[in-house]
Amino acid sequence: MDASWEEFGWERLGHKVGRRRLPVWDATVALVAGTDGVLLFDTGSSLREGVEVRAQAQSLLGRRVTHIALSHPHFDHVLGTAAFAGAQVYGARGMAELLRSGADELHSDAVRQGLAEHDAAESTDALVAPHHQVSGEWTLDLGGGCEVVLVNVGAGHSGHDLAALVPGSPSIVFCGDLVEESGEPQAGPDAFPARWPAALDRLLELGGEDGLYVPGHGAVVDAAFVRAQRDDLAVRFGVS
Repeated sequence: MDASWEEFGWERLGHKVGRRRLPVWDATVALVAGTDGVLLFDTGSSLREGVEVRAQAQSLLGRRVTHIALSHPHFDHVLGTAAFAGAQVYGARGMAELLRSGADELHSDAVRQGLAEHDAAESTDALVAPHHQVSGEWTLDLGGGCEVVLVNVGAGHSGHDLAALVPGSPSIVFCGDLVEESGEPQAGPDAFPARWPAALDRLLELGGEDGLYVPGHGAVVDAAFVRAQRDDLAVRFGVS
């Protein structure tokens, strides 16, 4: 069904791999489908948005999402998770406890960034924390030779950054907000600027020179873009 991706406003990246840039905050959500399972990378900014993504995934693939990987604990990437009942949710180690204890802060940030109060309240009330915590690497076998490697790349944009590698020719790396193309990388109060360049070095190790790198916001980029952003961040934050 790959030919249908564009009809739903999604961008096809490979066989049974695609992503959508959601409206308002331009956040990426992505799907990787094997014969036995479907991974969704990030879930959108609200329960309402998650329901829309769920319906599109069902229409595109004819089956439900079975696995979810959350790139980091910011509202525009996690608040749609509750729309996917039964899915196994993965996050970087420590993220589950952070979401459980920080729902009020997540709600406030969502409203401050422009999410309607009703949507923010509904979404944080239903918030789903990761069931599985990734410390190093965790390989998901989705069936039919389709594997996705979840990688805890260390703190950078947040204290809990998780990337996903889809091996292939080329390999595809879902970067979360460690990489941004549609604006300058944002370093909020939970960022670790001194460690961010090292996290980008890890992404480059995963994807290699020929890899496709999918930012948390913006167009797909290449290794040269990631390396340039890494060098800019090193200068900006005064690290090597």
